[in-house]
Amino acid sequence: MIARSRNAKPRRVLIVVENLPVPRDRRVWQEATTLAANGYRVSVICPTGPGHEKRRETIDGIEIYRHPLPVEARGRLAYPLEYSVALFWQIVLACRIFFSTGFDVIHACNPPDLVFSYAAVFKALFGVRFLYDQHDLCPEMYKANFGWEGVLYRLMLVLEHLTYRLADAVIVTNLSFRQVAVERGGVMPDRIYVVRSSPSVK
Repeated sequence: MIARSRNAKPRRVLIVVENLPVPRDRRVWQEATTLAANGYRVSVICPTGPGHEKRRETIDGIEIYRHPLPVEARGRLAYPLEYSVALFWQIVLACRIFFSTGFDVIHACNPPDLVFSYAAVFKALFGVRFLYDQHDLCPEMYKANFGWEGVLYRLMLVLEHLTYRLADAVIVTNLSFRQVAVERGGVMPDRIYVVRSSPSVK
């Protein structure tokens, strides 16, 4: 790792998570606070939730941008609606953050595997790096919930593959996920980092 000069401009990281708000999502919050403690400027995009209704908040120097998520998926057809709403707000907020405080890295926490769709634009136009933090295997999670392999299952495989392809580095929670990233995603082993998962605060 290249050491930064004391006078160097701090690196800026945008963390995107759709599953839970922060700081309720303990794994994401630990990642954010660790980055901040090491001199990074951290912004987080996440949904609102019980006890975390503020749309804009700064905690421990971390800038949090929350968006409404009026639909929480309860069935197979509800997922596209929930994820579409989240994706819309993520794009809006990512643009707002980029053209105000800026960011050098997008740290995408799944599920779902959709952040690559706009991260690719920031990477192509502005050289923003893309870090894929794979909390879950979305195709397997879908199959476990609904017990069949249909169009949506195959679509999730495609989205996962495109996310792997765009990623400059991949974080996984265990060695099984690492094997999937190598064999199914074609990710070079030296670009994969195993970081153990922490439970979320309920």
